[in-house]
Amino acid sequence: MIDRTQSSRTGRISRWRLFSAEHPAATVVSLIVLVLAILIGGHLYGRYLSSIDLAGREAAIEQLRAEGQKQKRDIDGKSQQLTLLQTKLAKTQAALDAITPSANTYNINPNQTLIVGDGHLTVGMVGSPSNDSVLLNINGKPQAVTAGQNLSVAPDPTTKCQIGVQSFDVFRAVLVASCSSVKAQ
Repeated sequence: MIDRTQSSRTGRISRWRLFSAEHPAATVVSLIVLVLAILIGGHLYGRYLSSIDLAGREAAIEQLRAEGQKQKRDIDGKSQQLTLLQTKLAKTQAALDAITPSANTYNINPNQTLIVGDGHLTVGMVGSPSNDSVLLNINGKPQAVTAGQNLSVAPDPTTKCQIGVQSFDVFRAVLVASCSSVKAQ
């Protein structure tokens, strides 16, 4: 009679005997192969994970670059628009300054009367200016005045006014008039 159960056991035992203390070289070689397999597998898995991460990172970088370029174009457009608006504002301010006279400066036309000097003086230009002077009627008194000439007028004892002709031409004269209170001594 043949006992097969025992022989099959001895076959199994003999395979495991390779890793026993009787065969240390086989154990060492199999451990080295196992460690190498784990290292190679880990390395390949790490490269796979890094390639996935790298692809995602590259996609994010490209998206950020595109957004950065779009924002730069927007900033350039806004800067250009701001420059145009500043230029337009400067031109508008210059036009406004040209039509708005400065304080105490008055444009008077021929045969026109203005109340100037905080309401203390009535000044009228009589006729058109001549070549060297303009005829002004100041509080009812006619006076010929040249460009650059200043007149002192006292409409009442407590007020002293200065009237000056800055310039004039055939169509208008530019006057500067200011009044101040005189201090009693």
